[in-house]
Amino acid sequence: MTQAVVRAAGIEDAEGIATVHVAAWRETYRGMVPNAFLENLSVARRAAQWMGSLSDPSSVYHRALAAELNGQIVGFANYGFPQEEDEEFDGELYAIYLLKSAQGRGIGRALFTEAAKGLLELGSSSMLVWVLKENPARGFYEHLGGVYLREKPIEIGSVELMEVAYGWRELKTFRRG
Repeated sequence: MTQAVVRAAGIEDAEGIATVHVAAWRETYRGMVPNAFLENLSVARRAAQWMGSLSDPSSVYHRALAAELNGQIVGFANYGFPQEEDEEFDGELYAIYLLKSAQGRGIGRALFTEAAKGLLELGSSSMLVWVLKENPARGFYEHLGGVYLREKPIEIGSVELMEVAYGWRELKTFRRG
């Protein structure tokens, strides 16, 4: 089996990340998010957004990782300081997406671990992630030791859904990962 490579993402990865972003949303959220919203997702628009974020060090989404398998981007993650003020957690995993065809190979765990290490390098000691309550990948976070924290409503495609937060109070355990 070919080993995946997880590395810092650069502007040259914008289109590959955008392709994964759109495909993963469609694969994962069908039946949870309105179909019209999913069909309106655009790789070109996402690529432009990613190009902007990856080329601007002041962008909250600038810190991103790409996972490659056989030279093709199959997943990504991005992380930084919490987007909403939080008294307990000083780091946030903003997104982690992996194509279904690449799941079950340890790539998601590698992306997660590298994001945790990146937060440690920024001086964060803890992390949270927000995930749709109906997302079947919630078990992934639980398997990695995430503790259910709370939930809040979010609007996607004019439909109100619920997001749940998972937290890790000690990121240093991932330093060895």
